[in-house]
Amino acid sequence: MSTIQKVLLAVALAGSIATAASAAGTREPAGIETSKPLSNAEIYKLYGQNSWIWKAGAGYFSVKARTFTAWSRENGAASYGIGRWFITAPGKLCFNADWHAKNGTAAAITCFSHRKKGGLIYQKREPDGQWYVFKNAPAQPTDEFAKLRHGNYVSSRLRSIEAIVGQGK
Repeated sequence: MSTIQKVLLAVALAGSIATAASAAGTREPAGIETSKPLSNAEIYKLYGQNSWIWKAGAGYFSVKARTFTAWSRENGAASYGIGRWFITAPGKLCFNADWHAKNGTAAAITCFSHRKKGGLIYQKREPDGQWYVFKNAPAQPTDEFAKLRHGNYVSSRLRSIEAIVGQGK
């Protein structure tokens, strides 16, 4: 697999993560200009030991060694990622994973910034995503925040995805 193919694979896999995050409009939400970054402790509490359920997959943020695991079936193509999650600055969550698919493996770093104002939490995918309301005050069932669930919702599906991807090697 060429370097260009690996880069394209990593971009495609990372691009499938949290599709709702990139589906937000182009206008910044009211209040974002006076919001403050979440603290490192708030980011840790928000994601640690939780799974983020996506449209076609999920990612799990284990606190043990800050392991990140994920699976995806974006556009019907099976893939999985294994790596680490980390906090780079107040309000900024990143995960670095090796993504595996039938056509190869590629590394990708994905980051999200978080800000708050009162009970609202805003999020945007870095570096060029748009800010959107991640969690309303009070939280709504349609919030992206509602897709965070306590526990590991990844490992059982991850094994079957690994088997599917392994068949193509």
